Amino acid sequence: MTESRPPFTIDWSSRSKMRGPGEQSLGKLLHDLRDRLAPEAQGISLTYVDDRGMRKLNREHRGKNITTDVLSFPSSAEKGAFPHLGDIVISLPTAEKMAKKFGVSRRREVETLVIHAFLHLCGHDHEMDRGEMMELQAQLERELLDEEPLAMSLKRGRKPGSKVKKLKDGSRVVVTGRAAAALVRRERVKKDKKGKTKKTVKPKEALLPKRGPGRPRKEAAAPPPAKRAVRRRRPGPSRSGVIG
Repeated sequence: MTESRPPFTIDWSSRSKMRGPGEQSLGKLLHDLRDRLAPEAQGISLTYVDDRGMRKLNREHRGKNITTDVLSFPSSAEKGAFPHLGDIVISLPTAEKMAKKFGVSRRREVETLVIHAFLHLCGHDHEMDRGEMMELQAQLERELLDEEPLAMSLKRGRKPGSKVKKLKDGSRVVVTGRAAAALVRRERVKKDKKGKTKKTVKPKEALLPKRGPGRPRKEAAAPPPAKRAVRRRRPGPSRSGVIG
């Protein structure tokens, strides 16, 4: 005789412009996770958001002003209240980026995020344990999805346009804004220097200083022709018809 399970309600909502997998795609996975990890739970919610909404939640609840792929909010219901397991929030744009990176569908990436978030709702924490949560996640992906587990990339949650800068002591930090733009410019300069293998000799005209903006230079007028000296004749003795 099979053991009867209490009903399990999944509340679906979306505040994203993108479309995420719903009941037909993820319903069975969520029920299997409940049966395996939280058999007494009777409810869970799953919400899809965009990066902007995820960044706001991450800032308000974790003090991190960046977007991320998934957040978990375990229920704090009092004893005797409806056994709601908690809430899962997934950023679909970030999930889409990671799916393209790994060469899988958006649905496959969301499945990994759901398993990851469900484990957090059940009290697991990969930041505090010695790898047990990630080992269990990989095991669940193989058993429930019949798929090889997807890697949880170290670059998940990075702000778009950010860059990793290597410091003098060997450590790495994520920089954004002007610092990231300056890093990109330095990388381009290094690439340009490496790409130059031969010096080109510039023509003599190119070495002359260039005139700045202003009125065009007037051509020098040709000097006027030298005047020809006219030799004057001295007057001779006056000759007249009167004799004195």
